Amino acid sequence: MTTYQDIWKPLVALYGEAEAKAVARLLLDDGFGLSLADVLCGRIEQLPAASEALLRQMLSRLLRGEPVQYVLGKADFGPRSFLVAPGVLIPRPETYELCQWVVADATSFTSRTAPLTVLDIGTGSGCIACTLAAELAGSEVTAWELSPEALQVARANGRRIGVGVSFQRRDMLAVRYGSDAGRWDIVVSNPPYVCESEAEQMEPWVLGHEPHMALFVVDDDPLLFYRHISNYAQSALKEGGRLYFEINPLFGEDIEDILLGLGFDDIVCREDQFGKQRFIKATWH
Repeated sequence: MTTYQDIWKPLVALYGEAEAKAVARLLLDDGFGLSLADVLCGRIEQLPAASEALLRQMLSRLLRGEPVQYVLGKADFGPRSFLVAPGVLIPRPETYELCQWVVADATSFTSRTAPLTVLDIGTGSGCIACTLAAELAGSEVTAWELSPEALQVARANGRRIGVGVSFQRRDMLAVRYGSDAGRWDIVVSNPPYVCESEAEQMEPWVLGHEPHMALFVVDDDPLLFYRHISNYAQSALKEGGRLYFEINPLFGEDIEDILLGLGFDDIVCREDQFGKQRFIKATWH
């Protein structure tokens, strides 16, 4: 018979006590529908044999360092739940802040009669694209992704959320500058931005399980994706269109310099909920 302590105590070595308990509660709540009150009332001990066997299998995966979101097969992102799997970056709460900024700003486009056109570059799980499609009524959202594994998950999330995003396999580094002239009102991207030299500072369950392709850039060219996307957006945005980035706080000023050099203006930097410079918006006129 499995108890609550049987679940969280073995995880302390990986996470520390507070985080171990949080992971255990998430597993029990999302995986088995057991609230904290249920747990405290001993409902874990009343699980059917098949459910208890599944719980032990999931705990074994957690003890091997696999993120709880992969074990559950889903992750919360704002008010929605998204499918995730190895090969897809787990959505972060700060990225939802970026979506909220885009949605709040979009009211300035309401005078336009045509649908709002939005491009999400490097969509991963599709969390940004699906969120914007759901929260920007009547918009036309396109999402690019290079990884076939991620694209499969993103399309499944589009069906899950019930939005009509056009998911396309595209390499953002291979897109020609000058193509898609005046096509988009909004371009948004959360590209790879962690330098390889920062890897040693990352949690082992992130480093060992999340896709490095979605996380890392080489140390000698950390702004690779920002430079390419900004050059593309320079012509691809409509007059008054906006470019939004999630960024590495180490390179905020450098990214701002790229945008200024290309002729963007009204550049705004924002901190995330943790007080780190995390987002940049620029306008094309």
